Amino acid sequence: MPRLLALDYGKKRTGIAVSDPLKIIATALDTVDTNELIGYLKKYMLQEPVEKIIIGYPLNFDNTPTDATPMVDKFILKFGNVFPQMVVEKIDERLTSKMASAAIAGMGLKKKDREKKELIDAVSAVMMLQEYMENNS
Repeated sequence: MPRLLALDYGKKRTGIAVSDPLKIIATALDTVDTNELIGYLKKYMLQEPVEKIIIGYPLNFDNTPTDATPMVDKFILKFGNVFPQMVVEKIDERLTSKMASAAIAGMGLKKKDREKKELIDAVSAVMMLQEYMENNS
């Protein structure tokens, strides 16, 4: 069964989360350098069937675009050129990084580990994907 893949797209790094085949549980897959993301996804999708890409879409609280919104739009276009058959769905990513940081703080990790940006990006992707699956089951 194909999985769902979520991306917490960033200028430097992108957190990636994946669903289980039954689309019940989201888990962190990886955090990759954004410049290497398309290659990473090509490789992953050759090994695992993916039904849909969920991407965090940055908006302000008044629903206007942020400084990062054009960057995400540009990536979605590039992704569509490489994977024309793949469905991409945007999901509101407001506050996911703050919620991920709070969740990580509650895990009892050492301060040095809690501050790793890669971990925050991956957990943000997990939170977006889990929310998406809960709202679309």
